[in-house]
Amino acid sequence: MPKHNGEELIAWADERVHAVIHAHPDLFRLIPIIAASCGLRQGELFGLALEDVDFDEELIRVRRQIKKLGADHVYALPKNDRERVVPLPLWAAEAIRRHVKAHPPLVCSLPWEKPNGKIQTHHLLFRWTDDKFIRARSYSELIWKPALVAGGVIPTPEKDTRARKRFTTSRKEGLHQLRHYYASVMLAGAVSIRELAEYLGHADPGFTLRVYAHMMPGSHDRARKAIDERLFQLRAVSHGTRTEQ
Repeated sequence: MPKHNGEELIAWADERVHAVIHAHPDLFRLIPIIAASCGLRQGELFGLALEDVDFDEELIRVRRQIKKLGADHVYALPKNDRERVVPLPLWAAEAIRRHVKAHPPLVCSLPWEKPNGKIQTHHLLFRWTDDKFIRARSYSELIWKPALVAGGVIPTPEKDTRARKRFTTSRKEGLHQLRHYYASVMLAGAVSIRELAEYLGHADPGFTLRVYAHMMPGSHDRARKAIDERLFQLRAVSHGTRTEQ
């Protein structure tokens, strides 16, 4: 099995993804929805603004991430210092509209790239309960891991000697699993490695191929699917008539 960061990379099943999404409180449910349907990284999700969503063109423009620098947080370019454009599925677009109607965007100002950088203001889609931007650790401990428990992914947490919850997790249960799920769905849908690399923000399609090659449908599977889909269309057109052999 191919490995990523030293660990086996296995995409979650659809049922697990849906269970984790629905285990999220309403305020945060759009986070895993966009992660699974658009493949954004965690920092890119937290830095995503309403003005980055193009409903007419059905696109998300990934322009920034929220990045922690010591005790400070800044806006910064996405990883590899590259902006990119990602297709916006109808499912995600409808979820964004519902979310914005129920939870208006957070007007958030942060410096650009460094603590003393130029201040930028954006209308962030995601906010914390105290109307602040989302910090990765707080989201992980208070939202993501409880959702994993509710979704049956990890066991109920135990309590340490100070009565603090301790979740049993590994790197295989992080938010990045939804990014891997997105990649698996794209490849199953015959999206090319080059296109997938662009959507994921990888600088080198060769890296994408090395990480996700084992998720690509085999040539036999592609051949069967191509014929089945074409003949299904012919049957639909010529239903009730005799076709030549």
